[in-house]
Amino acid sequence: MEVNVQTAQQLRLTADEYEQIKQIMGRNPNFTELCAYSVMWSEHCSYKNSIKWLKTLPREGKKMLVKAGEENAGLMDIGDGFGVVFKIESHNHPSAIEPFQGAATGVGGIHRDIFTMGARPIAALNSLRFGNLSEAKTQHLVAGVVHGIGHYGNCFGVPTVGGEAYFEDRYHTNPLVNAMSVGIVRNGETISATAEGVGNPVFIVGSATGKDGMGGASFASADITADSVEELPAVQVGDPFQEKKLLEACLEIITTGAVVGMQDMGAAGIICSTSEMSAKGKVGMIIRLENVPTRQTNMKAWELLLSESQERMLVVIEKGKEQAVLDIFEKWDLPCSQIGEVTDTGKLEFFMNGQLEAELNADSLVLGGGAPQNDREYREPAYFIKIQAFDHDTIPEPESLKQLARELIQVPNIASKRWIYTQYDSMVGAANLSTNAPSDASVVLAKGTGKALAITVDCNGRYVYADPYKGAMIAVAEAARNIVCSGGEPLGITNCLNFGNPFDPEVYYQFVYSIKGMGEACLKFDTPVTGGNVSFYNQNPDGAVYPTPTIGMVGLIEDLEDRMTMDFKQGGDVLYLLGRSRNDLNSSEYLHKIVGEEFSPAPYFDLEEEFALQQLIKKLIKAKLLQSVHDVSEGGLITSLMESGFNRELGFDVQQTAQDVRNDAYWFGESQSRVVVSCTIKNAEALLSELKNSGIAFEYLGIVTEGNIDMEGEYWGHISEWKELYDTAIARHMTGM
Repeated sequence: MEVNVQTAQQLRLTADEYEQIKQIMGRNPNFTELCAYSVMWSEHCSYKNSIKWLKTLPREGKKMLVKAGEENAGLMDIGDGFGVVFKIESHNHPSAIEPFQGAATGVGGIHRDIFTMGARPIAALNSLRFGNLSEAKTQHLVAGVVHGIGHYGNCFGVPTVGGEAYFEDRYHTNPLVNAMSVGIVRNGETISATAEGVGNPVFIVGSATGKDGMGGASFASADITADSVEELPAVQVGDPFQEKKLLEACLEIITTGAVVGMQDMGAAGIICSTSEMSAKGKVGMIIRLENVPTRQTNMKAWELLLSESQERMLVVIEKGKEQAVLDIFEKWDLPCSQIGEVTDTGKLEFFMNGQLEAELNADSLVLGGGAPQNDREYREPAYFIKIQAFDHDTIPEPESLKQLARELIQVPNIASKRWIYTQYDSMVGAANLSTNAPSDASVVLAKGTGKALAITVDCNGRYVYADPYKGAMIAVAEAARNIVCSGGEPLGITNCLNFGNPFDPEVYYQFVYSIKGMGEACLKFDTPVTGGNVSFYNQNPDGAVYPTPTIGMVGLIEDLEDRMTMDFKQGGDVLYLLGRSRNDLNSSEYLHKIVGEEFSPAPYFDLEEEFALQQLIKKLIKAKLLQSVHDVSEGGLITSLMESGFNRELGFDVQQTAQDVRNDAYWFGESQSRVVVSCTIKNAEALLSELKNSGIAFEYLGIVTEGNIDMEGEYWGHISEWKELYDTAIARHMTGM
């Protein structure tokens, strides 16, 4: 087949990139070689439009055991000879086209990133974004994505312990499906995604290769359009039972000492794994593609290289130790075929039945090597003018707080995600401590350590839309706050950066300033960025999604006695609000969903104030002065009080004490750096003394009741009535009731 610039453009390469490829190769590439560059230089694999800014993020920390981005996932020390491995990635475009398989294979892929490093996955989380839940299309996407996540995770046997879901018109057509996995490994027992040792054999293990997922990396690096359904073959098909066998086999072969390096075969398939492992080890490979097990006949060389069939690994074995590895894969009834060997040339030589199909310099294909690193134009978005013009004094105060609260508690962004999470197995493995004792972060035992991990995913895209710099800082701060409120110490983050088309200067502005805000907050909380994922081109016909830099954060609870939950414990306990109440309606669910105001600034946030609050919470938890801790976030103070009462069906009797704050801002505003705490009457005096000496603003709210809700002297009924509204809101949307 004749290859020219038009061929390159059909493969989503630019004319400049085609010329660069010719210069690298010293000749015209053939079609197979051009296909290799098209996927490896896609945004999904090369981060060509983001890497320069990603490098500005804080990527070093005293507890990091591998450098950021060096391996398939981040690895941090949790003491006593153990490390935690974690990562979050997107599967947005596949989920928009085929929600069940798109979400399912996203879960499978992120778990492989964990166990390919030698760690056993112990927890999964997800961060989801959909359009208006009243629309049939959104309901279809929600049902498919949730079913896909539940099916794969439940069958694979790793509990889904937490997550978040938002519903906004901006995500119509282009949902966001971000999956996170967390694993535990003994220090020194990790495996690197590296090829080395001339003559060492290269094996492909796991499922046979087919034509599913063809060109998925390139597909993920383009806008979703009305014609995207024609690219359905780019969506992979997963088999969780096959992956469960692959997990056990891969962890077992590590114990043989025969494994030199191993990498998950995800985006861009064989070409990605061979090039990245070779470039990292500064070696080459000879690969014989006819030895790749296939489930379809007569597959061409380029199809074998680009297929994204799931549940596959590339493994380099020490020469002479092959049999031990083969025996293990035979025991687990998994294909294991030698397809090549390591060379010292730095080149990838792909043969098919003795014919050389492609000869490529490994380093030229990969991020950090020859892949492009672009500077993109950015400018302040025009809609900022509308945001700056917002005046909360034009918003009339509500006549009935009770009626407003009834509406707000049923808004899908605030309402219980029970309809979603009951489809996930959260108990398998018996390590989830959050099932019957909810906390702001999910808490999971790190078996063998006597410790627990506090894990969370956080981002409010509307805050980031209003102010990318501040909104991204809030995402990091809320993640840290959730971990601290659960009794943990934040360790580090992984991020999933979901934005629109990077060639749009206003979208790229959102990206750049999100990175700046994220970096500053991570430095403050000493939570280095261990790695993650960039997902551009999240567009629908009306424009880009809200900029959504999702933060996955892991924290450590050294002493299980320090573990803290969010639920009220008994009637009569005293309630305090830590942090300052403000006249702030900005970007709140109340303002957006009830009032209908699309443009307002991000809510109040001060990084130093937030940090000081978190230090105080840690101190109070260590002193055993608190019964419950729950931060104030979406839905404001009233929502935090309700959520704290639901688990044990305890109510509250509270009064507004900040007289200079309008009542809707006080109860429904989302000003940051606020936390609701409860304590026993016995500890009230000691707590009050600590609060007075802290320098942190605080207010006495009232008391916990046996179930009734009294708001400023008005009886609002029993907490169980509100719990029913909260628990069933999403189910009523999904069933049309």
